[in-house]
Amino acid sequence: MQTSTQRKATLTLQDGSTYTGWHFGATRQLAGEVVFNTAMNGYTESLTDPSYMGQILVMTYPMVGNYGIPAATRDEYDIPKYYESDGCLMRALIVNSYSPEYSHWNAEQSLGDFMAEQGVVGITGIDTRALTKHLRDHGIQVGTITIEGETSPIEPAIGEQNLVAQASCSEPRIYGSGDCHIALIDCGLKDNILRSLIDERFTLHRVPWDYPLEQIEGLRGVFISNGPGSPTCCKETIRQIQYAFERQLPTYGICMGNQLMALASGAKIYKMKYGHHGHNQAVQLVGSPQCLITSQNHSYAVNSATLPQGWEEWYTNLNDGTNEGLMHTDLPFRSVQFHPEAKGGPLDALNFFSDFQDTVLNYPQLSK
Repeated sequence: MQTSTQRKATLTLQDGSTYTGWHFGATRQLAGEVVFNTAMNGYTESLTDPSYMGQILVMTYPMVGNYGIPAATRDEYDIPKYYESDGCLMRALIVNSYSPEYSHWNAEQSLGDFMAEQGVVGITGIDTRALTKHLRDHGIQVGTITIEGETSPIEPAIGEQNLVAQASCSEPRIYGSGDCHIALIDCGLKDNILRSLIDERFTLHRVPWDYPLEQIEGLRGVFISNGPGSPTCCKETIRQIQYAFERQLPTYGICMGNQLMALASGAKIYKMKYGHHGHNQAVQLVGSPQCLITSQNHSYAVNSATLPQGWEEWYTNLNDGTNEGLMHTDLPFRSVQFHPEAKGGPLDALNFFSDFQDTVLNYPQLSK
């Protein structure tokens, strides 16, 4: 795939606004939902985060690519050590200044070469501050990328469909051999969620989005991952969460998991104007002065006013007051809208995983 930066590339938003820069990465013409990320680093993790499936990502930090891309090394569980999935599901990356030259002890190749291999289009030389301000004012929009002299057809935007079904694993996978069995519902998870849950005390069942949980013998807890697209498409996942609720199994969720647990409880969700994407979102524990700085990547949020009896907000966002977590008042059901596993981002909320594990090990099983 061509990686030249000499051809002009143009992003055209659905409202007619245009932004022209220079092409790098893969050579494709395409459309996708345009969102912006305020993180100062972590482009490797963002590129391989399945939650960006089908989207065009704008990085607000000006210099991108200067530390390259690490090798696709895998750990003892066959999980990528430095990536958040096995590949890139986002469509394009837009930056102010792309650096083809890189320097890092762990780097194996340039960002542009990696994107070319993965089919991700890049545009550099765009005023990303102006583009971000436009998206903040006018909201998330579909954008189209065209490349000077390119005659290939423009690939249409994905649209409203069940992206979770495409991003989820296709069959169950087992990690560990501990006495306590827990299910990790893969809605398009970041691999560091998986790494954070693997523990010698547990047998971890990573299962597809629509897997019947009753097939897991001796199930003691359920964890729901992040994922792309709209949670309203995941009706089978919602049914499985309701099964876990009925069994009173400790059930925790992250990002889309927060939204799916809300839907399973009977609450509603809505699409935000431009979402939260970055590593610097401040959230507050409800009823406490405690504040966490968190990593986030979501375009939907829970409508807290629709929470049924027995449910309450756990965390709220200090910037806009949106919901950042839910908890049941009596049963072991908890979720967060942010990403406690980070990768990249701050580690303020990493204890969310140990809290889940302790709850599973110590909670009395009230249902047969």
